[in-house]
Amino acid sequence: MHKPALLALEDGSLFWGESVGMDGQCVGEVVFNTSITGYQEILTDPSYCRQIVALTYPHIGNVGVNEEDEESAGIQVAGLVIRELSPVVSNFRSQSSLSDYLRKNNKVAIAGIDTRRLTRILRDKGSQNGCISAGDNIDETAALAAAREFPGLKNMDLAKEVTTAQSYQWTQGTWILGEGLPATPQPLAEKLPYHVVAYDFGVKRNILRMLVDRGCRVSVVPAQTPAQQVLDMKAHGVFLSNGPGDPEPCTYAIEAIRTIVNSGMPVFGICLGHQLLSLASGASTVKMKFGHHGANHPVQDLATGQVMITSQNHGFAVDENSLPDNLVVTHRSLFDSSIQGVRRTDKPAFSFQGHPEASPGPHDIAMLFDKFIDAIKAGK
Repeated sequence: MHKPALLALEDGSLFWGESVGMDGQCVGEVVFNTSITGYQEILTDPSYCRQIVALTYPHIGNVGVNEEDEESAGIQVAGLVIRELSPVVSNFRSQSSLSDYLRKNNKVAIAGIDTRRLTRILRDKGSQNGCISAGDNIDETAALAAAREFPGLKNMDLAKEVTTAQSYQWTQGTWILGEGLPATPQPLAEKLPYHVVAYDFGVKRNILRMLVDRGCRVSVVPAQTPAQQVLDMKAHGVFLSNGPGDPEPCTYAIEAIRTIVNSGMPVFGICLGHQLLSLASGASTVKMKFGHHGANHPVQDLATGQVMITSQNHGFAVDENSLPDNLVVTHRSLFDSSIQGVRRTDKPAFSFQGHPEASPGPHDIAMLFDKFIDAIKAGK
């Protein structure tokens, strides 16, 4: 028998359900994600730091969880909200149930609420700060107060909180059916001829794996690594990772990126990296009403007219009215026309707001990694 749980929103909305994680309380910005698959990848994505994620797909947990699908070292979301937890776990790769996984990672989660009602509130009013309380003797008043006291993600620099403490090397490629995660390719210099430095603002492992698949040995560095230190590594290109929070307070990253781009080094950014590249180029960013979170977002390539289905996870966007002359828009969202990609006209630097590396998918826009490799080849 599950214990009771409560989700309280800052607007006063209350959702009673049952606990499917640990007893306790969590606070954060409540956002909804429309993905049908990939709940473990969502949970372990560092871009969700300080956010409570509500999954709109109603039946969650049926395939369990496993270590190979983690996008980071553990669960990164503040809390989880679902409609129904599957009573059966059935998959040949499963190592644990979702509920056990949440408890192992000391995460609070609530099930059995009307996620459709919750999503309508978030769409109409915008992302809400919220609190999940789980266990016996829940205090509604205290939960509401905790939700209202959360400061929100605006002006919150979270990249330096989720980044790696020390630099490390990554040489592992993507998972292969029937083989699992591959061994380090040998000989290393021949199989991985390109050296890429990746700034870790909250990097997902599948990004690193897709770079390795394309012949890159990756040096991952902390978010606050100075530009000169990166340039001294004599890399062929620099990657700017995804990450959580507001990009504008990350002044250390913006300054470093500006220096690296001006050096002529090929640069590729994703998600927060896209926003930081834009800021370093002279643009500004804005907080979105409820953001883009899901694996079914149509994006158009403005050069070709091609429409691709993409995975998205962001609450900030590049301001259309702030673009400098040397920064052009390459992709747009077909949901709201917001900027999805930019390119520098004077330097080999470009970025994309969504997630071309998305695991479990879609992979429509994975060719952006190939574009990065082409820029590296041209600069060698």
